[in-house]
Amino acid sequence: MKNWINRLLSGADSQADAPQGAAAAPDEPSADAAGDGAGIDALYYEWLAGPAIFEAPPETERQILDQISQLTQNPAFAAELVPRIPDLIPKLLRSLRDENVTTGELASQVAEDVVLVAEVLREANSAYYRPMTPIKTLDAAIMLLGQNGLRMLLARVAFRPVIRMHESGFARRAAPLVWNHSEKCAVAASLMAPGLTADIFESCLAGLMQDVGLIVAFRLADRVCPNGKVPASTAFGVELLARSRLLSGVIATHWDFPNNVAEAISQAGEPDGSPLAQALGQGDRIAKLRILIDAGLVGEDDALVNEALNGFQRRCLGKLSNLES
Repeated sequence: MKNWINRLLSGADSQADAPQGAAAAPDEPSADAAGDGAGIDALYYEWLAGPAIFEAPPETERQILDQISQLTQNPAFAAELVPRIPDLIPKLLRSLRDENVTTGELASQVAEDVVLVAEVLREANSAYYRPMTPIKTLDAAIMLLGQNGLRMLLARVAFRPVIRMHESGFARRAAPLVWNHSEKCAVAASLMAPGLTADIFESCLAGLMQDVGLIVAFRLADRVCPNGKVPASTAFGVELLARSRLLSGVIATHWDFPNNVAEAISQAGEPDGSPLAQALGQGDRIAKLRILIDAGLVGEDDALVNEALNGFQRRCLGKLSNLES
């Protein structure tokens, strides 16, 4: 993945093709996001862990957390614990930088991969875009998505094998659940971006990258914990999520992401973070709440939702219900 992200973003049109309504200024938050975030993270970890929990001794929890922190000092080794992206994706993303590239030229490149063709058509016909009539051709699908929509779709396709890898132990169980969050976080962060003067595509990219460290963390946990289990403590889970996000940031730096994207991942949720970090933090919170609502762990009108989200963010929460996991 080295260097291609910089080449891509250096020519990206940051605000073009924003989703309709996304540029509206967000309302003021109704509560302290940091306090709400800890409670949401605790519930999210419970959902992730599910039945695969055991009462781990403190030294086991400490060993896992220490190993995650140690990997932040060795990002090259951490990066080797996750797969790399398909070769076709960087080629397509570079083409999207070219203002003169035609829809037909893009379609011919997408057509090289039958899986990618199916992804583009599925996206164009999704409830998110709501076409008046079914989209049946690749050219029509690419025209509907627009360059920003296609960029974000390709980024999701690129990251899917990184997150949803075939693994053993708890990491294998968690991978599709983490990917569900990654996709929702990327969309939510991109919707939050315009109102915060953050770059739409960089917000999407940060949302997809944020969970890479968590997959690495679960691989480490599988080496320490028995039989595909993870510690039951939600306090441990909240700390694991926090340290994993920092690990994602250093892996992003190792992969030559722009500094502001890597920094945003590390600063997500901090009230004095950059606009990109704020977009990511809000997107992360919205995505987790959508997952918890869909799982029946939180109600649509639960106090946790009302206190964590303002009106604009609640509309985004509703938008995420149209996304297929």
